[in-house]
Amino acid sequence: MDPTQDRTEPHPQAPAASEDPAVLRGYYRQMALIRHFELRAAEMYTRAKIGGYCHLNLGEEATVVGLMAALRPTDYLFTTYRDHGYALARGADPGGVLAELFGRATGLSGGRGGSMHLFDAALRMLGGYGIVGGQMPPATGAALTIAHRGEPGPDSEAVMCLLGDGTTNIGAFHESLNLAAVWHLPIVYVIVNNHLGMGTPVEAASGEPALYRRGCAYRIPGARVDGNDVIAVRDAAQTALEQARTEHRPRLLEAVSHRLRGHSVVDPARYRSAQETERLREQDPLPAFRTRLIEDHTLDQAAADRIDEECEQAVTAAVGFADASPPPDVAALFDHASPRGPSTASTRPSAASPPPRSPCRTPNNWRPQPCPTQQP
Repeated sequence: MDPTQDRTEPHPQAPAASEDPAVLRGYYRQMALIRHFELRAAEMYTRAKIGGYCHLNLGEEATVVGLMAALRPTDYLFTTYRDHGYALARGADPGGVLAELFGRATGLSGGRGGSMHLFDAALRMLGGYGIVGGQMPPATGAALTIAHRGEPGPDSEAVMCLLGDGTTNIGAFHESLNLAAVWHLPIVYVIVNNHLGMGTPVEAASGEPALYRRGCAYRIPGARVDGNDVIAVRDAAQTALEQARTEHRPRLLEAVSHRLRGHSVVDPARYRSAQETERLREQDPLPAFRTRLIEDHTLDQAAADRIDEECEQAVTAAVGFADASPPPDVAALFDHASPRGPSTASTRPSAASPPPRSPCRTPNNWRPQPCPTQQP
């Protein structure tokens, strides 16, 4: 394919009968777990158990699970601040995720990151980033590391970088795509397009609202997929990742997936009309997938109800675990910091001792000397 041309890859809904029933039931379980977890997270936030901001994946479960199903354990993942579902679908323990939201020592990041900065090195999930687009340069750098490690091939590692539609209009997006194209990096940038940058529609903020085309300037092929179809998302992501691995070239994927609530828990989403809200609820991917599996005899009503009940029980257990977990020890404040802070006050400079004088600063009664320079 000519890399200067963008395209929309057709990803019609695959019949459930063509898939392994156990795999499909696993997808439904993951989607249901994310739904129950996020609903409980919203409740815990209103009860002041969670500090800071809290962004939910409600309505995006099919996109989340499909993308994570396409990743290998050896691949690296960088996400936005809307990261709870990705951690769960990647394999993180619900108790550890919720403990992190609670700011407890047993959380994924030891209580340091909170809702927006989930991190698990064992899962190769390298954040959760609170700054819009902040994940793109580090993700591109990770892909550069992979490119330096070895030649492209089917067994090569790859990077998946999640971003929202609003990120496509900032400088880091264009800088990262440009370098990924120039350096032939094995990375897939996935735009989760919920059509709203907080409350601003994509059409009001982007000169090219077909976001999968935004890679054309850098000759990065793009594709768009229905984010409400977990199988289509998985297949599209697998195709993009395979191309990134074997060619060491970036790919751009746009998953159209609407969030069911506001930008964050505290956002009442008054910018949506009642008709639009109702339309989105009718397109809710979780009950749609449940109905699809029941119609295809992959699940029956009783089995689906059991999965929902088990997910609710798992989330309830996670709440109990997080609530019972201790806060981080103050003594660990400087852990993971470089350089490490002084251990005792006696090691700190005395207030009576003047700071060392810079060689570029001289007393008024001295003759100024040229600043030392380093030879190249």
